[in-house]
This record gives sequence, C-alpha cells and structure tokens, in this order.
Amino acid sequence: MTRRIGLLGGSFNPAHRGHRRITLAAIRKLGLDEVWWLVSPGNPLKPEAGMAPLAVRLASARHMARRAPIRATAIEAQLGTRYTVDTLRALRRRYPAKHFVWLMGADNLAQFHRWRGWRRIARIVPIAVIARPPYNGDALAGPAMGWLRRYQRRPDQATRWTMWSLPALVLLRFRPDPTSATALRAADPDWARRFHPADQPQE
Repeated sequence: MTRRIGLLGGSFNPAHRGHRRITLAAIRKLGLDEVWWLVSPGNPLKPEAGMAPLAVRLASARHMARRAPIRATAIEAQLGTRYTVDTLRALRRRYPAKHFVWLMGADNLAQFHRWRGWRRIARIVPIAVIARPPYNGDALAGPAMGWLRRYQRRPDQATRWTMWSLPALVLLRFRPDPTSATALRAADPDWARRFHPADQPQE
C-alpha cells in the first residue's frame, strides 16, 4: 500500500516539464511512493483572468504525469475545500494510514504568511521547500521562514520525514528548470485547446 505521499498544489495552468522534474526529484530525495498534484479549483492569491477551466488544467496535468508515480487529481473540488489548511485536514481524515508531506516552491514560501492558517498547516504536515533561484532570497527573508527557521531539518535527513515532530521544514535544492507557465501561455495563448478532458486517462 502506498503510504508516503507528497502533495504539490497549484493551478497547473498549464502543467509543464518543470512540475514533473521537481516532482521526480522530490520523490527521490524524500523517498516517496508517489506525489499527488492537487489541481486547484481556484487559488485565492491568483487572479482568475487567464485561468483555464479546471477540467482543462486537470487534463494537462494528467498528460504531464503519464508514466510516472504522479497522480493528478481535482480532489479539492470533490472535497469542497478552497484553502490548503482545510484540504490537509480532510485528507488526513480520509486517508489516516497515509503519511503526507507538503511540497512547495520557494516562491510560495515567500508568500506563505499570506495563506490562511499557515502555522496550522505546518503543524499538520512536514513541509519540503524546493529552491527556485529567483525567489530564494525573498523566501528565506520572509515572515514565514522567520517563524519556521527554528523547525528546519537538514537535507541529509529528508528520507526520515515521517519520524519528524511537527512543525518541520526541509529545504531541497535541485538543478533549476526555467520552464514557466506564464511564459508557456504567452508563447501559446491557445494551449488549452489541445487538452480535451475526455481524451485523458482517469484516476
């Protein structure tokens, strides 16, 4: 039974090779069985303009996750949750035998203090932050890291995350991938037309 699950939330507007590469690297570094991509129904911190429908974004995520231990899911829409703290509570109740770790990029850590119940999130699951060179300085100097720094673990302990007391945070560094969803949309404004939900593999 799969027990060690990474959770990577995002808009996936669209999903791209950068998502896949950091996910596979996190699987190796953290000793995960798989990662669930939580395709968000709507990010409260992002504008709705330019956001493709959930079904299209989910289809792009499933396409990018093919032949990898990655499960693209719209479970937040099924649960009726909008905020990460509520999603994590619901997942813990639904899957009590699984161990979850939250994955986020340094860009999200920089604004983590703006997330609803961010300290509660840190008390529900361990957090693995993936370095992103343009954002690392802001992330490490941000309000959230000011609080989380006392709970930081060494990267060489990353495979032991299921045994950590919470809160717990680890910073992971991988070869950076410059792929950007914003740049992909700018280069191909009609990208969503390539993804038809009915043509994609289901969960």
